[in-house]
Amino acid sequence: MSHPLHDRLAAAFTARSGLLARLHDEATDAYRLFHGSVEGEPGLTVDRYGDLLLVQSFHQPLAAAQVDELAAFYAAALPGLDLVYNDRSQPNSRIANTLSAEATEAAKKPRVAQELGVRYRIQARHAGQDPWLFLDLRAGRRRVMREAPGKSLLNLFAYTCGVGVAAAKAGAAFVVNVDFAESNLDVGKENARLNELPIRPRFINCDAFAAMRQFAGLGQPTMVRGKRMPTFPKLEARQFDIVFLDPPRYAKSPFGVVDLVNDYSALFKPALLCTAEGGTLICCNNVAAVAHDAWLDQLERSARKAGRPLRTVEWIAPEEDFPSSDGQPPLKMVLLGV
Repeated sequence: MSHPLHDRLAAAFTARSGLLARLHDEATDAYRLFHGSVEGEPGLTVDRYGDLLLVQSFHQPLAAAQVDELAAFYAAALPGLDLVYNDRSQPNSRIANTLSAEATEAAKKPRVAQELGVRYRIQARHAGQDPWLFLDLRAGRRRVMREAPGKSLLNLFAYTCGVGVAAAKAGAAFVVNVDFAESNLDVGKENARLNELPIRPRFINCDAFAAMRQFAGLGQPTMVRGKRMPTFPKLEARQFDIVFLDPPRYAKSPFGVVDLVNDYSALFKPALLCTAEGGTLICCNNVAAVAHDAWLDQLERSARKAGRPLRTVEWIAPEEDFPSSDGQPPLKMVLLGV
C-alpha cells in the first residue's frame, strides 16, 4: 500500500540530514522539517522548536488520519517531541481547530528553543497567530551575528526581537528594537532575559515610521494636515552601524503605509537615513510576487535619489530547510553596504 505523505516526510527528513547535524552542532534545535509548497504537500509545514513539533496547514485542514501519520513518523524520527496541530486554512490564517484538554495544555505551554546558541521563548498557541520565531529568517539572524560585534543595531518591525537579541548575544555595543505592539516587545524582553547578554537591549513601543523619522533627524510632527497624531515616544536623532528592516506585507497607520509590493521606498529611505555612512542596511521582502531583480533595482534607485548610493550588495538566502524549486525563495533578504 502506498503512503505518499509518509514517503514525502521521509524524503524531506533525509534531504536535511546534513543540515540538521550542522545545526545541532551549532546549538540549534529550531528548524523546518517539511516545507510542503516545494516538497509535495502545498500548504503543509512542519517545524521543530525545541521539544515542540508544530504542524500547520494553510490551504485545507488535515484529516485526523494525516495528523496521526505525521505523529507516528516523527515519533520514530525525532522521539520525545510534543506535536501541536494548527489548522490555519481559514481567512487571515486564523487557527480554526479545537484541541483536547491535554493538547491545549501542550499548545499553551511556554517552551524554549535554541538557535545558534541563542534561547527564544516559544508557544504553539498564544494571542497572536504566527510563531514567535520565524525560522526562514535564521540566515538573516546568522548574518547579523557576524556583523554585530562592537556595533550599534536598529531592529525595525522587530516583532519578538529575535534579530536584536541575537545581535546583543553576539557582542553588539548597542541594540534598539522598535515595534508597534507592546505584546510583541514583551516576548522580546523575555527572550532577552533567557540569555546572558553583555548589554541590555532597548525596547521601544512605537510606530516604525515615527521612530525612523526621529532617528534620521527628520522629526515627527504631532499635527499632520490639521490632525493630531497618536502619541509616540520622543527619540533623539542618531544613526546606527546596522539597520535591520523586516516589514509586514501591508499595514496602514496614521504615520504611514507599509506596502511591500507598490512602495517599499517609503520605508527604505528613512531606514537608509538611520544608517551611518559606511554602515549596513539589511532589507527583507516576504512577498513571493516581488521579483528579486526588480526589487533590488527599486532599492538602488531610491538610494541614489537619497544621495546615498549603494556601495555593496549581498543576497542572503534562506537555509536548506526552506528549499526553493526555482532558486527564487519568497523571502528576499539583501545586505546593502551604504
